[in-house]
Amino acid sequence: MKTLVVYFSLEGNTEYVANRIKEKTGSDLLKLIPKKAYHDKGFAKFFWGGKSAVMAEKPELEPYDVHLSEYDRIIFGFPVWASNFTPPIRTFVEDNRSGLNGKKVAAFACQSGSGAEKALVKLAKTIGIDSFEQKAVFIDPKAKRGADTDAKIETFCEKLNA
Repeated sequence: MKTLVVYFSLEGNTEYVANRIKEKTGSDLLKLIPKKAYHDKGFAKFFWGGKSAVMAEKPELEPYDVHLSEYDRIIFGFPVWASNFTPPIRTFVEDNRSGLNGKKVAAFACQSGSGAEKALVKLAKTIGIDSFEQKAVFIDPKAKRGADTDAKIETFCEKLNA
């Protein structure tokens, strides 16, 4: 089954998990990059990122070349912002809605605090599906990398391949 991991990463946590999934499953990766970068430090990071997520903004993305028709499964990865999935993921979903039809869809969220389950529910609703094939929540996976995090990523990948 050909799989694409579509992700946005601000501080490297989501990118860490996406790369580990690629290693374990042979998936292709698509990193979403907004044309206007988000603040990545201090209060501005939380304020503007949270506002953007709560307001369901759809930032313009740097061009990417992907043909969803080549993939059987799409895995979305994102950091949790104010109990929401990140706006670049929203832009991708809106821009590729027809290409997502009929695909198996999985997702993972990275967080420091809470809100990932709510964010995953919101993403499923935005995509137009009832549930994900598989889903996972990781707590600061890059900063807390180790046996527990790696085991959780491994389990997520194993469930995808079951």
